[in-house]
Amino acid sequence: MSSNLATKLREGTKKSHSMAENTGFIACFLKGTVEKKSYRKLVTNLYFVYSAMEEEMHKRANDPILAKVFFPELDRKAALERDLAFYYGANWKEQVAPSEATKKYIARIHEVAERDSALMVAHLYTRYLGDLSGGQILKKIAVNAMNLTDGEGTAFYEFEQIPDEKAFKNNYRQAMNDLPIDEAKADAVVDEANAAFEMNMIMFKELEGNLIKAIGIQLFNLLTRKRNRNDGELATAE
Repeated sequence: MSSNLATKLREGTKKSHSMAENTGFIACFLKGTVEKKSYRKLVTNLYFVYSAMEEEMHKRANDPILAKVFFPELDRKAALERDLAFYYGANWKEQVAPSEATKKYIARIHEVAERDSALMVAHLYTRYLGDLSGGQILKKIAVNAMNLTDGEGTAFYEFEQIPDEKAFKNNYRQAMNDLPIDEAKADAVVDEANAAFEMNMIMFKELEGNLIKAIGIQLFNLLTRKRNRNDGELATAE
């Protein structure tokens, strides 16, 4: 049985992809405008999101569906911890907390994992394949925009255990296509992926306040207005 889930996800989330990339924070990011306070808050939020995803995936490593898309080499929690130590210092754990949008996002991850574990595939797809596809572009932008030393503060984008990212993505897509799920379940996964994109968008929008304070509303409007006239550079993030 083949669900063609990878294809369904790519086609079924195109609009969400584009909308997420057109949020003000990401639009500015892609144009090379990255402000350190809002960026480190993004890293903080992602730390809590990936902690939730990876907790549930490791707990369900033998799940008949999730086991087929369980690749521990994708784990981002440890890399994000290194980045948080870089941005906040050794006592980073005492300084970080999830935003309101992030709290709702991680609650959804835990709820979905308990209620219908197959829907977790939507959250894996939304984050991990996007990270693999756009990560090196975003890393380069972050390094240049914040004058970082290469390798410091960008561990999140480094998949050290995946030497051939293109081959890995192909294998991952095939694993999704081979999942033992029917069409109805595949459609439900696509719906959940769109919900995950929406949660990411809300999380990104929360970050715009610090960015606007740093660069000014006029520049922010200029960057985002121009951006909205054309589709995102990373619109095919997976």
